[in-house]
Amino acid sequence: MTKFLIIFYLIIFSLYILFSRQPDFFDGSFTTGIIHYTKDSTGNNIAKASFTLDNTSYNMNASYPLRSLHEGEQVAIIYEASQPQKAALYRIWGYWLRWGEILASLVLLIGLFQISKAITNNPTPEGLMSELEDVRPRKRRKYS
Repeated sequence: MTKFLIIFYLIIFSLYILFSRQPDFFDGSFTTGIIHYTKDSTGNNIAKASFTLDNTSYNMNASYPLRSLHEGEQVAIIYEASQPQKAALYRIWGYWLRWGEILASLVLLIGLFQISKAITNNPTPEGLMSELEDVRPRKRRKYS
C-alpha cells in the first residue's frame, strides 16, 4: 500500500505542478532578463529582474527563499504575451517547485496515510467476524 500511495502521490503532484503554473508553461513566451538589486522601504536588498519587450521595460520581483541570485546575472523569464507585467523567473525552485505547495502536499500525504493506517489496523469485531466467515477461496499468485 505504501508503494502505491507514494507513486500515486508523485503522479498527482507532478500533474498538479505541470498544469497550475502562472504564467502558463504551454502558452507562455520566454525572454532573458538581468538581475539588479534595489533597496525596499525597510532598507533590505531585493532582487529585481528587468527585461524589455516592444520598447517597454518591465521589472519583476525575483526574490524567493533559498534562491541565490547575483548582480548582473542573466536569467530566463517566462511571461504571457497579454500580461507581461506578471512575468516569473523561470527556474526549478520558485517556478516549478514552491516550498508552500511541497510542504502542504507532504502534510496532506502523511495525514491521509496515518488516517488510512488507523482505519485498517483496528477493525471492528463485526468486521473480523465477517472476514473469518468468508469462505471464498483466496486468489493466489501464479508464481510464488
